Amino acid sequence: MAGPVLEVDGVRKSYGRRRAVDDMSFDIRAGELFGFVGNNGAGKTTTMRIVLGVLTPDAGEVRWRGRPVGFDARRQFGYMPEERGLYPRMKVGEHLRYLGELHGLSSAAARSAAGRWIERLGLAHHASEEVQNLSLGNQQRVQLAAALVHGPRVLVLDEPFSGLDPVAVDVMSDVLAERAADGVPVMLSSHQLSLVERLCDRVGIVGGGRLIACGTYRELSENAGRRLLVDAPEADGNWAAGLAGVEVVSREGTRTRLRLAKGADDQRVLHAALATGPVTAFVSENPPLTELYRDLVTGTDDRTGGGER
Repeated sequence: MAGPVLEVDGVRKSYGRRRAVDDMSFDIRAGELFGFVGNNGAGKTTTMRIVLGVLTPDAGEVRWRGRPVGFDARRQFGYMPEERGLYPRMKVGEHLRYLGELHGLSSAAARSAAGRWIERLGLAHHASEEVQNLSLGNQQRVQLAAALVHGPRVLVLDEPFSGLDPVAVDVMSDVLAERAADGVPVMLSSHQLSLVERLCDRVGIVGGGRLIACGTYRELSENAGRRLLVDAPEADGNWAAGLAGVEVVSREGTRTRLRLAKGADDQRVLHAALATGPVTAFVSENPPLTELYRDLVTGTDDRTGGGER
């Protein structure tokens, strides 16, 4: 994968006494799907709006290919807000053609691009309908088409999967993967962490206006410490209690899931399990992104007061 093309460097933004974004720094590479996740109030939407120029940071800057982002560069960005920004009484086809022309496409090019995305996103039967008459899921598809119609060089998507059925999620996932394969950096936020885990090359986890972790899923897993699944059929529920650096995550029948702190000795865990009788499973597991996220952000937003996303 190529080097960074979009950089957020030391960005800060306050509203009165509350700092919504605090020294936010990360980069996104060409052709990368970058997941940007955090609780409500963590600073995700504020950061995205700064990237797009909707908000001006109090400090720091956003760079595109090494240069501060200006109007001409941002005109080439595609944005999908969480709150729908469509004109409800415009027809779908007309709406997309209008937005294409607004971004500088000729009338013919805008018409062609609108038709292409209407077809690709399964909206062909709705092209002549007013946006307000569509289901919420189809409005979301139109919103994505609106972000794509002008052929953007960057995509910034805020909760793009909200309100979509599984088929629509698959269609949108495929489209985003195609854009990334063409070299377009894609930044997306979502509360659907299983989708983020499946789709994204790297994930930035935000808490309290700060980036508290960033990396591939594997890197985040390795930094979070080991997880073990132990099946000890004759053990009681307290067999792992008191083991240094070991936390019981869950018990399901005879199976116990454990979280090991860095440096904890898994052989001590094995010996403790064997002391209860036979051990039929002793397996290292990668925790889901949902669990990693919960561990990293617990308490972070509570210290900042929440509010602005």
